[in-house]
Amino acid sequence: MIQALVFDMDGLIFDSERIVQKSWQLTGEELGLPDMGKVIYRTLGFNRKRRMEFFRAHISPDFPEEEFARKTRMYFRKLVEKDGVPVKKGIRGLLGYAKKNGYKLAVATSSSEDYAKELFLKAGLYMYFDTFVYGTMVKNSKPDPECYLLACKELEVNPKDAVALEDAPSGILAAHAAGMRTIVIPDLVEPPKELDKLIWHVCRDAEEALILLEKEKGIAR
Repeated sequence: MIQALVFDMDGLIFDSERIVQKSWQLTGEELGLPDMGKVIYRTLGFNRKRRMEFFRAHISPDFPEEEFARKTRMYFRKLVEKDGVPVKKGIRGLLGYAKKNGYKLAVATSSSEDYAKELFLKAGLYMYFDTFVYGTMVKNSKPDPECYLLACKELEVNPKDAVALEDAPSGILAAHAAGMRTIVIPDLVEPPKELDKLIWHVCRDAEEALILLEKEKGIAR
């Protein structure tokens, strides 16, 4: 029986990855790295430490880490101030349904606490969740299961009784390694075929995920 839902954040709750992609592209053009807007597809779900290791290994051993981070934050904030960060389709309805039906709710994100908390508070979604696991709270980022295991521990549920909601391959791997079922709602990339056996269900959006949970609840009665 499903007792808890653990949500990824970027690309799952918020339509933020497109804004991040744009900020990377603008920063890359400024720094003479014009393909940075494409590189994001290879680092979805990474925390900052793992992402910078990837940049040094695959782009340049002298990758300008601090300058890139500073400029992407600047562009991201400008884009957010201009257009905001949209909440993905069906998320508000899914969260309302989950609270009404007694599910425990958590967020497991590779993002920092300051960044994540600001998005949730501005969107009016912070109060839906029982606990948050931020990238700065764990040693290992996705695809390591640490963030999901910590979320389940905080919620006091067995991972087998929790469902992860994810959009990225690294998150799918992390949730599976934690022993959880996974609902995938694709965003920038479709999950690769080799991960099909690790996925419980693929849904087009959160509205479809709500229907799935309602059906599952009926079966469990």
